[in-house]
Amino acid sequence: MAAEFAASAAANAVGNLTTEYASPYVSYFFRFGKIVEEFKNRRNELELKSDRLKNDVEEAIRQNEVIEKDVLDWLKRAEKELEETRCLEAEIERMKCFNWCPSWGWRFCLSKKVAKKTISIDKLLVSCNFPQVGHRAPLEGIEFFTSKDFMPNESSNFTFNEIIKALNTDGVNMIGLYGMPGVGKTTLAKEVGKHAKEQKLFDKVVMATMSQAPNLSKIQDKIAELLGLKFEASTKEGKAEELERRLQGVEKILIIIDDVWNEFKLQTAGIPFGVEQGGCKVLLTTRL
Repeated sequence: MAAEFAASAAANAVGNLTTEYASPYVSYFFRFGKIVEEFKNRRNELELKSDRLKNDVEEAIRQNEVIEKDVLDWLKRAEKELEETRCLEAEIERMKCFNWCPSWGWRFCLSKKVAKKTISIDKLLVSCNFPQVGHRAPLEGIEFFTSKDFMPNESSNFTFNEIIKALNTDGVNMIGLYGMPGVGKTTLAKEVGKHAKEQKLFDKVVMATMSQAPNLSKIQDKIAELLGLKFEASTKEGKAEELERRLQGVEKILIIIDDVWNEFKLQTAGIPFGVEQGGCKVLLTTRL
């Protein structure tokens, strides 16, 4: 009796060990249908998530956003996984032609590949939770193109060089360019901006027009967009405070304000002045 009990216990122990170590391999034979079903479910889920993310990316691009690198990397890996699943699905279809009864070796190998691919897809699905697909990139500033109407002469060259010299002088934070209407102040100011940008005299260069009926809010928005600043305030005064704080944190920026008609305080728009100006320099053009 004792011998029979010992033999039974030994058999159970061996059986348990066999099940523990062989169950993954045994399942490749006897759970093939279930393994394929789980694989197809995960494959469909991956395709849906990939399509939704692609739609989000397309919408972000329409909004002029820069797509996050991890999002692009995920989409690339997802496409690779989906391509590999199509190959596996073709093999599964070929097996169906044999009424699911091909050689045991073929069944085992295919079942193992499908199970591993399901695990790979699961890992990819888990990593798909992105807080955002893109972000608004700070503008590089306006593009300064050489005007066809700009004909350098001795006078304009002298003025140009004097402005550049002043921009490179420590302690000079504001420069005024004035003259009669039509003498080329705006064109010369653009040439200064172009040179400053090309020679990297400043980290940022932005140009805004004041005109006879100034729109301070528009000027604030233009400078803020260049800096990648999103206003929390809605009033001109609130925006001015936010913009001034942001400009004080920029190492070197040139703000060109064209066509100033009337006296106004830079602080009204949020442009720092005096000891608080820091690395912000201002070039104004105005008529006599």
